[in-house]
Parts: sequence; structure tokens; C-alpha cells
Amino acid sequence: MEKALNSSEILPSKSSQVLSRNEAESSKEGDNSKRQWEKRVGFVLVHAGAGYHSESKAKEYKHVCKRACKKAIEKLQAGDLATDAVTAALVELEDSPFTNAGMGSNLNLLGKIECDASIMDGKSLSFGAVGSLSGIKNPVLAANKLLCEGQKGKLSAGRIPPCFLVGDGAFKWAVDHGIPTCPQDIMATKLSLAAFKRNKRKLELAEKVETDFIQYKKRRQSSEKENDSGTLDTVGAIVVDQDGNVAAAVSSGGLAMKHPGRVGQAALYGCGCWAENTGVHNPYSTAVSTSGCGEHLVRTILARECSLALQAEDAHQALLESMQNKFIGSPFLANEESILGGVIVLRSCRCSTKPSSADEKQALLVEFLWSHTTESMCVGYMSAQDGKAKLLGMGAASGPAKKKSGTGDLSPIGNHRFMGVKSTENTMPSRSVSITTCKTQSWIITRKCMVTPFLVIWMEGLSPTGSTDFP
Repeated sequence: MEKALNSSEILPSKSSQVLSRNEAESSKEGDNSKRQWEKRVGFVLVHAGAGYHSESKAKEYKHVCKRACKKAIEKLQAGDLATDAVTAALVELEDSPFTNAGMGSNLNLLGKIECDASIMDGKSLSFGAVGSLSGIKNPVLAANKLLCEGQKGKLSAGRIPPCFLVGDGAFKWAVDHGIPTCPQDIMATKLSLAAFKRNKRKLELAEKVETDFIQYKKRRQSSEKENDSGTLDTVGAIVVDQDGNVAAAVSSGGLAMKHPGRVGQAALYGCGCWAENTGVHNPYSTAVSTSGCGEHLVRTILARECSLALQAEDAHQALLESMQNKFIGSPFLANEESILGGVIVLRSCRCSTKPSSADEKQALLVEFLWSHTTESMCVGYMSAQDGKAKLLGMGAASGPAKKKSGTGDLSPIGNHRFMGVKSTENTMPSRSVSITTCKTQSWIITRKCMVTPFLVIWMEGLSPTGSTDFP
């Protein structure tokens, strides 16, 4: 006969049940927190275009850059792909009526919006793009869908899937693949319609009497400059995810009053964006997004050129030489009086945090740089461990080169100017902040150079409370 067990031996007391439950919940929260921290790796850099940004709309430009950064980081924290994160950032930029992408884009000669967009995945080197696309609210979604569909392999009967579509064909393909449409009268905002009417009047005057147009332009320059020139250029973003994969994307409404069917650099391979992971021949993962006059960027293939240059040891010197030799001094732009463009670039690699210690582990090292030849460029960035996005300077005001408090010198090079600070030796960085509030020491460095006002180095492990803002 089996011995009967006392109930107290098999049933724990109420207090012990509560204690066990609390311990389990605490352990679960700890595991979730640990997993969440492990996912808190990644970085995004966005720009709202290189051109002229109105001071009256500075808040809007800054806010949209911050929102774009936040959207991308949310994707990275959820463990999504780098391409998904960079797409989320671009959607936010396209939805703003103050940017020249998606909603509120520049209108062409016929008063119609035609957008360009492209995206590149650094891991697979896949590329997707749309050009001269109308009726789609977020062109980058169509470009990303082309990239994703292309990664699935060949179509029926061995057909090769497209990576670049334009015009009506691009629109029909986007609709067939579930990309949301948007009527022209909704995509054209009050701001873009007003700019179109002003530009149309100016064009009509120019066709009648050129001299009268010049005088008219001088009278209206101060009032119209911020309304028209502020939306000249491409917006873009670059991302590195927790696995070190990079992605880049761009989107643009193109030049104001452009000829119908015109396709700019935002849709062309190697011109608007570039992303490439580390490989046998490249020690660094690189991502680039460009902005500016599309024709200038197309003829110089600037995105690809910058990516190649960033494989050099000194990133800021490499970008300096690329902008001077491959863009400003390019023989393909020899007949151009004013060369307009800007880039945001990122490179990353794995490095040892404690090479001489038994606790050695690999950390993600991210460097990003920013350069432009235009009057301003709005740039924002955020890491997965930051509580909020940060913004770099909008650039310089128009006028002669002069020293600007807090950002250094406006350095003239030929007919072009670079926002930056005086060049120094490659010995000590101009500013170094060591942060020891977390297990892995991290640092942010701003280095002085001519073309690149900011070279910021970020390492994974930076606590949210340890981030540092620079003016």
C-alpha cells in the first residue's frame, strides 16, 4: 500500500507561490530586457536634401529628419532588415509636404508630379528603382518592392525580373503589387502649386524678353528663393543594422519645371545611392546617399565613386579628395559654372573592444561623414541606443564666405564653398568625448577637415544616457 503524502509536501504555500511567480516574472523581464538590449544595435543617417533650406521652415525640416530617424530605428529594434529600415525612413520623408519627394514634390512643365526613387541592399547588392513615376504616394515602396521581387529569382519562362521601371509601366507594376496609389490633386500641395505658378510666370517672362526677366528675377529673388530653391533636391537615408548589413535609399520629385519624362540621379544605378557590405576586396561596409542637381550627379556617378574612396584608411581625406577630384574638378562637368551636390556617407566594420583582454568581443564601429557644395543641407542621425535623433548644422547662409560661430569657417574652393572647419594634422581629433557609463567603452569623435564638417564615430554599447550632442 502506497504511503499517503501530506498535502503540505506537494502544494507550496500561498506566499511561496507569489514569490515564485514574482521571481519568474522578474526573470522573464530580465530575459526580455537582455534580448531587447541585444537588438539595440544599428544606426541611421538621413538628409532632407542639399540646396537652400528656408530659415522660416527650419523647424519642419528638422522635425521630419527626426521622425525619419525614429521610424528607421524602430524597424532596427524590431529586428527588421536594413532595407526595411531605410524604406521606413524614406516614407516619412516622402510624406512631408516640405520635402521634394512624394507628397508636395516639384511639378514639371505640364503641372504634373513625376517622382524618382531607388534603394540598394549592401548584403545582396540588389537594386530597385522607379523613374518618372506618377500617382504613387511613396515611390520608395515601389523601388523596395522591385528589389524584393528581384531577389526571388527568375520569373515564369525564365524571364529576368526588372530592377528599374519608368512611367506608366512602373505605375501599373506598382498597382499590381499592392503599392498604394494617390491622385495628382492630392500629391500636389498648396506649396508646390504656388511654386509652379510662380515658375510658370517667370518662364513666360523669360520667353518674351530675357532682360526683363533678369530684372524681375532680381526683384523677386529674396521672396521666391526660399520657396522654390528649398525643394530642389533629393532626400535620402543610409542604415546599418545589428548584423552589420548596410542599405541606402533616395527619393526625389526632380527639378522644378523639368521636361516630362526626365529621370534624375535618384533612380539611376550608382548615382543616387550605393550600399555594399564588406567583402574580399573591401574591408569596410559602405553606404552613400546623394543629393543635388541630378544631371551633375549622373555624369559623375558620385555615389559609387564615394563608396570606392571610403575603402581607404582615412575616411575624411578620402571624401575630401572625392568631392574635389571626382565632382568639383570632374572633366565631365568642366563646362558647368555652378556644380551643386551633397552626400551623406557611412562606413562600418567589426573591431575588438578589448584586444588585450580575455573579455575581448567584436563591436560594430560606424563612421559617418557629410559634405555638400550647396548653401545648406539638413542632416539627422540616430543610433538604436539613443532616446532621440540628433541634427547636424543646416549649413551656411547665402553671401560671401565668412566665419560662422560654432561651426568654423566657410572655405571657398573655386566657385564652390564647403561648410567645415580649418584643416588640421591627423594627430589628435578636434573633440573627443569618452563615455564610460556602460560596460563597453564608447566614444564620439568630431574631426576637423575641409569638406566634412562632421566625422562621427559610434560604437555599439553606447547607453541611451551616455549620448552626447554637438552644436
